[in-house]
Amino acid sequence: MKAKFEIVILKEAEKFLEELDESVRKKVIYNIDKSRFVNDPKLLKKLTGDIWEFRTKYQNQQYRLFAFWDKRDKTETLVISTHGMIKKVSKVPKSEIAKATRIMQQYLD
Repeated sequence: MKAKFEIVILKEAEKFLEELDESVRKKVIYNIDKSRFVNDPKLLKKLTGDIWEFRTKYQNQQYRLFAFWDKRDKTETLVISTHGMIKKVSKVPKSEIAKATRIMQQYLD
């Protein structure tokens, strides 16, 4: 099966992943990789016009990595993972979406 897109993980997201316990990190990375092959909103969900989230539930904790599509290259569409958080409330905080949007704008500039 061919992947639908490639993933680039920026430094803030990489730092978030490094701070997780190894078993959690493996599960998050597994789900990110799986989302490249299957269209499942439990793994990758649109939050706003430009911001998406990779979703992982592990041991009753919700882990999120924010992302956006880089459509400048016509050959492959990249999903860029901006940063992560452990979700403690039902709605994604607007400040986290704003942070992802800011990182996206910096990346595209």
